[in-house]
Amino acid sequence: MKVVCVGGGPAGLYLAILLKRQNPSHTVTVHERNPEGSTYGWGVTYWQGLLDTLRAHDPESARAVEEHSVRWSDGVAHVRDLTTRHRGDQGYGIGRHRLLELLAARARSLGVRLEYGSEITRPPAGADLVVAADGVHSALRGRHAGHFGTEITAGRNHYAWLGTTRVFDAFTFAFTETEHGWIWAYGYGYSGDRSTCVVECSPQTFTGLGLDRADEGEGLALLEKLFAGVLDGHPLISRSPAAAGAGSPWLNFRTLTNRRWHHGNLVLIGDAAHTTHYSIGAGTTLALEDAMCLAAALREHPALPRALAAYERRRSTALLSAQSAARYSARWYENLPRYINLPPHRMFALLGQRHSPLLPYVPPQLYYGIDKAADRLEVLRRLKRWLGPRAARALHARSSRG
Repeated sequence: MKVVCVGGGPAGLYLAILLKRQNPSHTVTVHERNPEGSTYGWGVTYWQGLLDTLRAHDPESARAVEEHSVRWSDGVAHVRDLTTRHRGDQGYGIGRHRLLELLAARARSLGVRLEYGSEITRPPAGADLVVAADGVHSALRGRHAGHFGTEITAGRNHYAWLGTTRVFDAFTFAFTETEHGWIWAYGYGYSGDRSTCVVECSPQTFTGLGLDRADEGEGLALLEKLFAGVLDGHPLISRSPAAAGAGSPWLNFRTLTNRRWHHGNLVLIGDAAHTTHYSIGAGTTLALEDAMCLAAALREHPALPRALAAYERRRSTALLSAQSAARYSARWYENLPRYINLPPHRMFALLGQRHSPLLPYVPPQLYYGIDKAADRLEVLRRLKRWLGPRAARALHARSSRG
């Protein structure tokens, strides 16, 4: 089979790896419009479950990824001048540039052809399968947007994806109160000398602080002042050197969904198919899982239409829980004043529960008590499981009417 992957991100590269491992006679080419090594971004996160799955699919690339990742198991929240720390699950961070470098090297070793500086905006002729792995602004998907049923919804809050030389030893949250409202950051290490630092605030705080009018230097200086306690004298970095000339670092997150994921021999994976709010840290994991699922479907079904239909069915179903978690997580931050004045350890506990569809309907203090009691009483655990889906359906029905 002749396969063309358009987009050299994690999804496209990992799919190429898996297809060549399944059948070395496949001809697989990855086209990436940017020069090699010019990726924009800092670090990405993942969890132990992904690493275990990577080992099962390609032990060699999994070893390389693990060797170049940093780990943490604690979460820390700074609220005003108070701090709380909790032990959590094992988490990992790796630089996006390093991850792509490792996957590209593995793909080349298997005979995948990588074409950098090669922009593809229409399905190339002669390919048996064309994979649109070209991101949220996918040109290939855009040519058939009506067929795919693409919907994009912009989030309310503003955020900036930044880097810093402050190396956090835990997944760190910092909430700062200003006269214009709250602004917060979450940071995590991804190498021995760098961390990612995502800053977010409401539209009112964004304009009240003048971040909509500040130039890059002024904006960074203000953020460094607001988060001086956690940065410990280290600077914030607006963009990687490779992304020089990019626009403002401030964005509104765009949630993208598609009713269909394939059209003829064209199939969507990664951010071209779906996005989930960055606050759940699942984007890279979901992209890699797309690649695994598509490779498996192509192995199981010799007929391409059946393979693509099976892939779409499995992944669209598997994504429901992550998409729900992402929606509720984003809303938790959009409604931060509801939780921020709780004692820090309680606020942090509900931060960990922000994916719950029940939480928006229960007073925060009461939910905290129920959650603590549920750890000990089976009847309350069952009540939470029973109420959660009903609250989710009620919210969906309300939003549909509105």
